[in-house]
This record gives sequence, C-alpha cells and structure tokens, in this order.
Amino acid sequence: MSRALRILVAVVAVLGGAISLSAAENASYTRGTVITDPDFLRKLDQGDTLTISRLLWPERNANSPLATDLLFASLPQLKDIPPAIDAEFERYITRQTAAYPTETIGVGEGFDVQLFDRANLTSANTRFVLAGIVNRMDRAYVSEESCGEIRLIYRLARFDAGPDGITTATRLPMTFNLVLKARDPRQVASNGKPVSCTEVARRWLDNGDWQGLIGSSSHPDDAMLDRIETNIQISIAPKSALHDFRSDYLLKVFKYNAATKTFEESTLENQIDRNRILVDNDLRRDFRDWLLAPENLRAFDRGTVLIPEKFLARAAVVPTPAGLDASAMQPEFGMMQGEGKGEPVFTDSDVVNALKQAAARGDMQNVRSVAGFQRRLNDVTCAGCHQTRGIGGFHFPGVDWLADKPSNSTIVPASPHFVGDQLRRRDILTAFAAGKRPDFSRGFASRPQTRGSRELAGTEYQDGWGAHCSLPDAGSETGDRSFMSWSCAKGLACQAAAASRRIGMCFIKTR
Repeated sequence: MSRALRILVAVVAVLGGAISLSAAENASYTRGTVITDPDFLRKLDQGDTLTISRLLWPERNANSPLATDLLFASLPQLKDIPPAIDAEFERYITRQTAAYPTETIGVGEGFDVQLFDRANLTSANTRFVLAGIVNRMDRAYVSEESCGEIRLIYRLARFDAGPDGITTATRLPMTFNLVLKARDPRQVASNGKPVSCTEVARRWLDNGDWQGLIGSSSHPDDAMLDRIETNIQISIAPKSALHDFRSDYLLKVFKYNAATKTFEESTLENQIDRNRILVDNDLRRDFRDWLLAPENLRAFDRGTVLIPEKFLARAAVVPTPAGLDASAMQPEFGMMQGEGKGEPVFTDSDVVNALKQAAARGDMQNVRSVAGFQRRLNDVTCAGCHQTRGIGGFHFPGVDWLADKPSNSTIVPASPHFVGDQLRRRDILTAFAAGKRPDFSRGFASRPQTRGSRELAGTEYQDGWGAHCSLPDAGSETGDRSFMSWSCAKGLACQAAAASRRIGMCFIKTR
C-alpha cells in the first residue's frame, strides 16, 4: 500500500489544479474537500494506483485491477463482507415476502420486486472503479487524533465485450467506500515532529503539495485503515395496487480489525435500531434518558452526537422516495408521540422539558421544537440522511468517467445535500489550516448552515428554486421555531410539496 500511496502523491502533485466538482458548479465550493475530475480519476484507476486491490494487496505483482470474482476471493481482509451481504439479502427477502405475499421477488424484470443481482459480486466482468475522493476532516470530532477521514469511493461497473470487439461499460447501483484516517499520528514531518491536522488541512487546501497526505512509507499502512461502507440498491418495485414506486437501498459497515487484518461487520454510526428499541422497555428508557440528557441533547442539536453502540443497528434498508411526511419509511417513525401505534419513546412534554434544560446552558442552534427534534432524529441516522435531498439512495454517485463524454452523462456527481454541505466542510478545513479550533456543528440535512449563505444564496441549496423552506403554522404567519429561517429568495414562495405542515419547497409565485 505504501508504494501505491506514493504514486498518488506524485500524480496529484503533477495534475494540481485539475481537481474540481464539475464544470456546472463553482470550483470554490469544493476546493480541498472533494476530487471528482473524470480524467484524474481515470488515470488513478486505470493505472492501478488507487484500486482496492492495490491498496489492500500492495505486494501483488500486476498492473491491472481485480474483477470482483477475484477481489473478494483473493483478499483475506474482505472475506467477511460477501457472507454478511448475503445474510442481509435473505433477511430482506423474508421480510418482503411476509409483507407482500402476493408479489413475486427475484432477479430480473419478470418479478414484481426486482432484486440486485448478487452474481455481480462474483463475476469476471465486473469490478469497482474509483468514483471520487472525499476529504472528511469535518468528522475530526469523532477522533481528533486521526484528524477526520479520507474516503475513497468506488462504484461497481460491468464490462461487456460486444461482437465487434468493443467493450462497453455500465455502472451498477452499488458503492464501496474505503475510509482511511486523515493522518497517521505516528507519521513524522520533515522537521522531525508528528504531522499535525493543521499541516494536513493546508495540503488539501493548497491542492498541490500532497506529500504524505495519506499514509507514509515509514509506517505500517494498516494504521490508516478505518472501515468499509457499502451501499447497494437492493431492489426496485414498480408502482402497483399495493404501493407506489419504491427503491430500497441496503447500507452496511465493516470496521477494520488490525489484529486479525480483516474488515468485520459493525454497527452503523447513529443508525438507531428502531425495532429493537420499541419492543424493549429497558432499552427504550435508557435511550430516552441518554439522548435527553442536556450534554447529549446539545451535541444532538449540533449534529456531533455519537449514539452508544447498544442502541444501534448493524444494517439499514433505506426506502426512497420517502417524502417529507412522517411514515414507517423513516428511521425514527414510531418513536415520537402521535406516530404509529403503541407508546412512544419520546412524548412531546419529554422533548419540550429537555430542550428548556439544554437551552439554559447555551443557545440551541437547530433543534428548538418537537418538530425539530423529530427531524434531527431522522437525519442524524445514516438512513435518514440518505433519504434527504439524495440522488436516489446515494449522495455521491460520482462522475461516470467510463462514458465517452463524462461531463454530459452525469451533470453533477453528487446530491444537493452533498454540494450544499461543502462550504461547511471547507470552513472547517480553513480553521484547521489556521491552527484554530473548528466549529464542527452542522444544520439539518435539508438545509445548509448559514455559514455558506453568501455563496449559496439564491441557489437550489438555499433560498432558490427547489430549496426546502418553512411553511407557516395553521392560524399563524410564522413557521415552526426550528425552521423559521428557511426562507425563499425574492420572486419565490414556499409551497407545500406534500401534506407536510412545516416544510415546503421554493417555487415561482403563482396567482
């Protein structure tokens, strides 16, 4: 792995300013935070520089990436991933059959519910291609020692040879995210001192001096590995008499165990295990008491809360589109008063009293009402975040550089939520680079924080056409306290996009 990362350093230094989000977006949004230039990614991938096999098997004597039939079979680090995914598929099929016994489920268009073909994960014609590199130093609050994360995001693709000998490539609905620590705390700079978060941030922002950015030749690269995240469009179900069109996505996480040198099935960060909590009275009480404690509620408000593992799930199935209204498709549904059946985990009075206690210790930035608490309870989870302003079930599909004209085949490589969050991430990088303590807080997934309001104003991300906005409460000219600042630009009006009473979308005013 060391040799591959040294190659990355050299290539990036040469290409320098060729890194951008897309021609359609302002490059300043993403300077230092994300790499999606199709030509750059193609060179890294086709040169076998940043393929998964090269990173996890540096001794391999080859100059081409492994197809999936060999990737999982040849790399012992990945051996636990296929059986874990298979088990989730079988559980999903069982649940789907029980819920809709009259519908057929299987691979192919002849079924009512069309499954992702798992044969793609053991095929000689498919492999993972590098779709983007994302700087997540904004997540340094999780582990300050590692300065956050660097994510290498791969997209599954199938390569088919035609009768004319020309190979065509088709991207498939699965991403494979290899997460590295942003720095190795044992790495030493040229001055003999450990590389600091300040230095790492400066190199990303400089966009040219990447020496030692990821790993170093003098330290074991295993220390940089953190986890693998997978996202698979597990099924598509066309509209029927039983339900609307629906597409489900399976999310899984595998943490790296340096002792066993394998990626092991793990819980998803902040993915509350709703079903387990709702049926276990002790767990229900413990979760309520933990989250409503003032110090935890304030972290929840800022978006930096880290929910203990005992409340978390090992997988999430994310239905899309989920809409703005409360429904069983959302991860917290049934936990709030008035939702579903049975006793809620959080009553309105529980939340109101807890918010008063937390606010007494300082200003609450986002969660200022029961509705705000409910929305944060959804979007703090992996599933809820993926349902918010995503492209299908993905926030980062990446540019399809396999196409003849990548810029035309995919207009933008990421969702509105992803793009709108880049200014916050860059603000954190800038603070690190200046040697200051960053503000790690984030707004709701539906709406960027005001720290990017000047650059985002009037766009679909904030105040512009299609932006999420606040609807007035019934009998009042104002909206819910958690969303009152969500306005629309001049000439636009906030109109209900669904039955939601609080959140709408900015559209051109109509008479």
